[in-house]
Amino acid sequence: MRFGVFYELQLPRPWNDGDEHRLFKDAVRQIVLADELGFDYAWQVEHHFLDEYSHSSAPEVLLAAAAGQTKTIRLGHGIKQVIPNYNHPARSAETIATLDLLSDGRVDFGIGEGATRLELGAFGISARTKRAHALEAAEQICNMMTLEPYPGFEGEGFSMPARNVLPKPLQTPHPPLWMACTNRDTIKVAAENGIGALAFSFIDPDEAKAWADIYYGIIKSDACVPLGRSVNANIAMVSAFSMHEDRAEAIRRGKDNFEFFRYSQQKLVAEDFVPGHSDMWGDFIKARGDASDRLIEAAQARGEYDSQGIGTPDDMVRHLTSLQASGVDQVILMQQAGRNSHENITDSMKLFADKVMPQFKAVVAEREAAKTKELAPYIEAALARKPMMQAPSREDTPVVKAAVRASKPGTAQPSR
Repeated sequence: MRFGVFYELQLPRPWNDGDEHRLFKDAVRQIVLADELGFDYAWQVEHHFLDEYSHSSAPEVLLAAAAGQTKTIRLGHGIKQVIPNYNHPARSAETIATLDLLSDGRVDFGIGEGATRLELGAFGISARTKRAHALEAAEQICNMMTLEPYPGFEGEGFSMPARNVLPKPLQTPHPPLWMACTNRDTIKVAAENGIGALAFSFIDPDEAKAWADIYYGIIKSDACVPLGRSVNANIAMVSAFSMHEDRAEAIRRGKDNFEFFRYSQQKLVAEDFVPGHSDMWGDFIKARGDASDRLIEAAQARGEYDSQGIGTPDDMVRHLTSLQASGVDQVILMQQAGRNSHENITDSMKLFADKVMPQFKAVVAEREAAKTKELAPYIEAALARKPMMQAPSREDTPVVKAAVRASKPGTAQPSR
């Protein structure tokens, strides 16, 4: 099993001078630490206009900053908004390829479409067509990163003429594709398109196994026709994360912050919102109260805590072992939620790397080799089913006519 860290860049009100600056700088410091500790991935979302919930509107900039200070950790768009109204596909292809070059081929490309009215409404995106337009754009982004030149496209969501989209990524044919998944239906869509599943729902091991069975069943079937030019057969699931040798302290540091994440996520979708005038943290405390004392008392009374990622190293091992047995390939630890402090986050990361990570890392190579061998014929068959767009020859590439004809050498230019 592999491990990642995850960034929404949450910043609950009230906001004080310097808070946003510190939030961004701390995130980069944490990614650098994750690289040093042996974490495999750093994932960052792209959201727009979501006060308190996510201040991560330009993930390619933060990931580029992290790329320059890290060596091995993979840098994931988890996810990039690919609908053309958010980001033109050519611009997405250019920025992803640039980041891949600067990071020495460490980029993973998660695709998404957005779900809130705050985002969709501001960019004029229809909820009815957003899925189709996201998949259409993502396929063409992969073609742009691969073909020289790109032959152009006339689609439902965007059109563009033949151009050579530059630069090209270091990874071939392109960085691994992932897709945000929140339920069984989107797990099916990811598998049908040969895309890794970024499961951003907090589910128990039984449900995780059901998702994994559905996903890998489709990967092995004729229903899998890759969206990109490679298949990324992987399931990553997000987990809460707060660790301490004292379970009560782990709960005290992490539980309310994690519950705020879930509360604010639901509030943005299900309730009215006044941009720039939110107080979601205040609303959360009024609605729920600080439940830490009650949760600590109940956990200590049981003697063994069903932590979902919050607790002692032993609690975390039990949690991860159950997910591993369910078929999950990567667990993404949501450490930056609510008002969790930089110090608490880094303490948890260090403890995790010392007491938990080694026993799972020890079996990664063997498990992944067996999986690669098992899936190889299915992936080969899936790629054979994909109709691949081809780069046009020079003769078939439309000429871009000059706006002004240059004069012959030695001929005087007209005065202006």
